[in-house]
Amino acid sequence: MTGSHKEKTITRRRAIAVTGGTAAAGGIAVAGYRAAFADETTATADAETSASASASSTGSGQCVLMSSVTEGPYYLDGALVRKDITEGKSGVPLTLRITVQDTTDSCAPVAGAAVEIWHCDAWGYYSGYTTANPGGSAPAESEDGSTANDKTYLRGYQVANANGVVKFETIFPGWYTPRTCHIHVKVHTGGEKEDGTYEGGTVNFTGQLFFDDDVAAEIFALEPYSQHSGSYTELADDMVYEDNGAAGGLLTLKAVHKKDPSKGYKGSIVLGIDPDAESTGAGSGGGGTPPSGTPGDAPTGTPPSDAPSDSASPSASASS
Repeated sequence: MTGSHKEKTITRRRAIAVTGGTAAAGGIAVAGYRAAFADETTATADAETSASASASSTGSGQCVLMSSVTEGPYYLDGALVRKDITEGKSGVPLTLRITVQDTTDSCAPVAGAAVEIWHCDAWGYYSGYTTANPGGSAPAESEDGSTANDKTYLRGYQVANANGVVKFETIFPGWYTPRTCHIHVKVHTGGEKEDGTYEGGTVNFTGQLFFDDDVAAEIFALEPYSQHSGSYTELADDMVYEDNGAAGGLLTLKAVHKKDPSKGYKGSIVLGIDPDAESTGAGSGGGGTPPSGTPGDAPTGTPPSDAPSDSASPSASASS
């Protein structure tokens, strides 16, 4: 079963119909999430962090070993250490709080763990792969092929505090065929921050975070998401999601304003990992064939000046 947007008969493999424009057109200003969460005091944030880390089993925060799944084809080395990963992208604000716990040690927080996330924008494009067709019909991400893949938006690291908690400020991801709405995540330990990124150490977990279908449908009816028409895949039909709730990466979502989803969401999850294990990024879930136009070849162009020189080196993985 799939959700539909405007064109209910569109197929998963249909080529992109370029309608022009950029992500700035008709978008919800990125500044929106700053305003949406401006009333959160430091004390409140600290209280949430402590509560999250101390609870070994609350709601979606069950301390269980997470299911490792495929890294996907859109990974880039050298993501920047930063809380705000939007880099000018428009969309519904999303504050993401991730708690990393050690399932081999009574759910102790993994302080110092580096959590890395990356996801597509409101129209289904990933930075570094902006010429990839997201399926359905969406505006072109870039008119200039020579610089289309220079951006590093919606990618970044945060290092966990003493409670094993990291926070990111981002936007609600869009979708691309044949996948459901999701965020990729890796947990690294043993490395260190260097030149604005995170170097060395071991990848202990590779997974994906998922969103409730009803919330996703509500978001995709808003601008700029609604400019991407076609059929998107729901959780039950996704090739990666294992239908096992929080252990499989399903986020707990809370609307900032219940009657106005455009104001944003807070998403949270506890990632239970084994800090002594190493994840190859292969994971489970076949992944399927990526949309036409990617990846397979390294992104072109020169990385922006604030990005590491190796940030345009893609993973060898070929799964979605």
